Amino acid sequence: MMNGLPIADLAMLAVALLAAGALTGVLAGLFGVGGGAVIVPILFEVFGILGIDDEVRMPLAVGTSLAIIIPTSIRSFRGHYLKGAVDMSVLRAWAVPVVLGVVAGSLIARYADPWVFMLVFILVAGVNSIKLLFGNEKWRVAMDLPKGLALRAYGGLIGLLSALMGIGGGQISNIIMTLHNRGIHQAVATSAGLGVLISVPGALGYIYAGWGREGLPPDAIGFVSLLGLILVVPTTLLTAQIGVNLAHAWPKRKLEVAFGIFLAIVCARFVYAILT
Repeated sequence: MMNGLPIADLAMLAVALLAAGALTGVLAGLFGVGGGAVIVPILFEVFGILGIDDEVRMPLAVGTSLAIIIPTSIRSFRGHYLKGAVDMSVLRAWAVPVVLGVVAGSLIARYADPWVFMLVFILVAGVNSIKLLFGNEKWRVAMDLPKGLALRAYGGLIGLLSALMGIGGGQISNIIMTLHNRGIHQAVATSAGLGVLISVPGALGYIYAGWGREGLPPDAIGFVSLLGLILVVPTTLLTAQIGVNLAHAWPKRKLEVAFGIFLAIVCARFVYAILT
């Protein structure tokens, strides 16, 4: 028994986490995301079943997600880089402001109420869901990305929001790049590189943010669950290359619709959690 949960149920949760890890890896390569959009809501529900305190449940899911997507993001970025699809000039321009945004998000995480994390997730995932379900590839706000300070401001925004919702930045950067006339394959590949810049400082920041907090499970280091790492990471590593190959070989419309519906359901779940 753990927190009143039978061993058989724990085994089922472990299987669910392994399956989630497999899906995370595929999504990391396919959409240029670290998989946090999948892992965060799953961990949120799992930690709830295990009886984790509501005050730390959401930041624990976010911090653990950031730690989980470290190896996934590295593998995904390497795969896209070897295919020559990454825009390194954009990645270099975003590197410092992205990390600064992540640091700011980690500091906020130490003091923010749970609803703050949920609200950021709802806003970002909701916009992405709408774009996936109803968006047109011809939608544009400009014919190219801005230069200088404006481009770096995008990087800071990506880092801040990603750190607060536990993602590798792909959802946000994909939208920004495609709306600025960049091809989806380049956007996906470049977004994969952001996952590395976000996940490493993000995980370390959440360890700091949760250090000494009450209500955390015994396996947690700050807001990072070691059990979550052990169960999810292996399958993400095994399946990330599958997603990379799919991104360069398959039409993605049906998968985009499925992912958009999933995000909409998650948003509705977090709205319910905030209201209740």
